Amino acid sequence: MQTFIQLSATALQIGAVYVLFSLGLTLIFGVMRIVNFVHGHIFSVAALVVAYLLPALATGGLSAPAAYVLASLVAITAALSVGALLYIFGFRYFQRDLVGSFILSIGLVLLLDGVLLHVFGGAVRGVPEIFPGRVSIGGAQVTVQRLFLCAVAVLMAVSLYLTLGHSRLGKALRAVSYDHEAAMMVGVPYARIAFFGFMIASLLAAIAGALLAPVTIVSPVIGTDYLIKGFIAVIIGGLGSVPGAILGSIFVASIETFGSYYLDSSYATLAIFGLVIIVLLFCPKGVLGRG
Repeated sequence: MQTFIQLSATALQIGAVYVLFSLGLTLIFGVMRIVNFVHGHIFSVAALVVAYLLPALATGGLSAPAAYVLASLVAITAALSVGALLYIFGFRYFQRDLVGSFILSIGLVLLLDGVLLHVFGGAVRGVPEIFPGRVSIGGAQVTVQRLFLCAVAVLMAVSLYLTLGHSRLGKALRAVSYDHEAAMMVGVPYARIAFFGFMIASLLAAIAGALLAPVTIVSPVIGTDYLIKGFIAVIIGGLGSVPGAILGSIFVASIETFGSYYLDSSYATLAIFGLVIIVLLFCPKGVLGRG
């Protein structure tokens, strides 16, 4: 039983990052009807800036938590700047154009791969632990660092859910995701709402990158693996669905964690892709998707 609790806790920790990642993907698709393969690079920029800046700030005399907060703020700002540039000079011209945005995404992926490699180098970097210690929850040992990660992920997911459900911006985002032409006819500024949706998604990716940097090895390609898992989560949960993105993320993380423990990581990966095939065959819009 203790093993099950420990594995469940690990799955929730991994799922927390997937949730932040997949929420951004599903928000962009819901509002703009595009598939953004560059989402992983926004995540990578935030993680890389934290990995490079934090040690320098800590060496300069700041405490680890203070250095982490400052590095995270700079990292999120840098990632949001990249996101804004991608939208202004690229994606805003291909809204609701799946083929055009797909080709643009692939080109931008190749471009940013080269830029990140040139700026940050190809070496992997580790970030020192910011919040040391462990806590016991139901018999499961969880590091304080990962508990912090989960808490922020839950806070961001709840904030996004409340924003979409109860704010004017959220109602406008939902309106354009259902029928953007009808929304424009009643006065919703679609171009501005699309930009806000893209930037909120970029913010989620940036926060995920800053949170993950202290608990993993950071490299310029760190976003690629999370991008694939994020897409799998939204395909299972349903493209454009916030609850679906959360459900899919927890599901993928659970298969990955339990499969790796009881079988092998390769079998867990095969099981995830097998699940995607089954979902696409019998439920092409995803478990909670609405098309």
